Amino acid sequence: MLTWLRERITLPRQLFDRRTARRDAAAGVVLGIESVPDGLASGLLAGVNPVAGLYGYLFGLAGGALFTGSAAMAIQGTGAMAIIVADVDLDAYENPVRALATLSILTGVVMIVAGVLRLGRLLRFVSKSVMTGFISAVGISIVLGQLDNFTGYDSQGSNRVAAALDLLVHLRGVDLASLVVGLTTVAGILLLQRTRLGATGLVAAVAIGSALAALLNAMGNDTVALVADVADVPNSLPLPVFPDLSATFDLLLPAASLAFVGLVQGAGVSAGFPNPDGPARPSRDFIGQGAGNIASGLFRGVPVGGSMSATSLVVSAGAQNRFALLVAAGVMAVVIVLLGSVVELVAMPALAGLLIVVGVGTIKPAKLLAVARTGPVPLTVMLTTFVLTLLMPLQYAVLVGVGLSVLLFVIGQSSRLVTRRIVFGDDHRVIETNPPGRLGEREVVVLQPYGPIFFATASALSSQMPDVTGASRRSVVILRLRGADEAGATLLEVLATYATALGERGNKLVIVTDNERLVRQLQIGGTLGAAGSVYQGSAVIWEATREAYDDAVAWVAQDDDETMGAEPVSAGRTRRDPHEGDWPPDQMAL
Repeated sequence: MLTWLRERITLPRQLFDRRTARRDAAAGVVLGIESVPDGLASGLLAGVNPVAGLYGYLFGLAGGALFTGSAAMAIQGTGAMAIIVADVDLDAYENPVRALATLSILTGVVMIVAGVLRLGRLLRFVSKSVMTGFISAVGISIVLGQLDNFTGYDSQGSNRVAAALDLLVHLRGVDLASLVVGLTTVAGILLLQRTRLGATGLVAAVAIGSALAALLNAMGNDTVALVADVADVPNSLPLPVFPDLSATFDLLLPAASLAFVGLVQGAGVSAGFPNPDGPARPSRDFIGQGAGNIASGLFRGVPVGGSMSATSLVVSAGAQNRFALLVAAGVMAVVIVLLGSVVELVAMPALAGLLIVVGVGTIKPAKLLAVARTGPVPLTVMLTTFVLTLLMPLQYAVLVGVGLSVLLFVIGQSSRLVTRRIVFGDDHRVIETNPPGRLGEREVVVLQPYGPIFFATASALSSQMPDVTGASRRSVVILRLRGADEAGATLLEVLATYATALGERGNKLVIVTDNERLVRQLQIGGTLGAAGSVYQGSAVIWEATREAYDDAVAWVAQDDDETMGAEPVSAGRTRRDPHEGDWPPDQMAL
């Protein structure tokens, strides 16, 4: 137990390195300052109190830094996760604050379970087509979702696309002052990020936009919304809140969707940044992200995950150790405690402008084109995911995306199965050729399937086997299943059907496999019947197959009234029936 904990918990000595402390502290200050407007924007995007975004960033950073496997991974909110939260409609619950806490904690629990079960390897089954369509649609959703705050117009619609169309129809309802503040902020971000300010130019741009809003409001407009208009920022850190257990069942599905999105994005962070603590361990990063979510939920924050942008910022600022993340959390805490009243003066159109820049940056045309050029199936999957993500609640779109990934994987794997005929030459050479379309008379055909063998490929294997016709007499088909772990019900049925078809015309089916479990499966219930037998192979390549081939050639050469019968038994042997012919011999090749 202690070993298990040591593998998953970062020890205190790993949190601080005297040699890199100065650079870590400087990088942490940069990330902490940048995270204040970013956290507010995340809360705004999630449709909750913007201060909840601040709390999520603060406690997500601190909690995640103690447990992640990647030293530089910053656990903060992401656009995709915020969109999912916005679609949950937390205001429908009696206590939205507790409902948000429940959602964040549940997300953390799901992530930790995934980490403990080491499910990181399963993320490779999520296709690039699905993720490209999903992330691109999330970027557009971020932009569309902020048009109200950006323009000052309260649009109506059943979803973000409908609301954007409503805005286009009612352009006269746009508040000019809010639009000017938003455009000024966007221009400031684009310009200042190209200067020596770098990422901190984002903070400066939001400050400039907010100052302009204060000026316009002072001139008598008083139409530009501020954070103070939607939330109070207390000059103190939040007290823990107990989750709403009655909402657990309702929030489990969106929590699973949040966990999936967060873990997929976090896996990209793990793979994208070198880890001074050793090789990246996605499953341990799952646990770290889960810990960050539990900490965020307990202290009234939004769900969080591995943030590519925040991690990139802190690394480019010189971070070498987790200490930078703790410094960033400390800077955020200081800002909240000492400058809460200043944070309330941030203009909502300025935050919306920040989010619009983030949303546009999420869309990668080059990746969209790369998937489109791959083929019609990936393109269709990407477009389907894209449209569904725009039109339906994101937690359901995530599940549809996962289903499409699984379907695409199964289709891809089933199309990869190729069966080749093996011909043993007189000079001991082994030759590969295409299998015959039909099985002839007194013929021995050795077949080798290449590719995964499971339920979806069983029909493909069946279609690639030689057809049994009226001319198929006293022939043997040898199927070499090398490396197959198990047959599965579908493949067993295919083999049984083919063996029966062969047996009805006096032919035989022989299975050669190196897997004892597959041998037992074939034995149970007499899958192959009297028309088949099994040879169990060994580490010596082709030994059992050659043995089966030689036996088949000898049987084929016998008179028609001599029959063959073999019953597979354990330990790789076959027992000859004394009432039947001379094939196979008493000893099976091992």
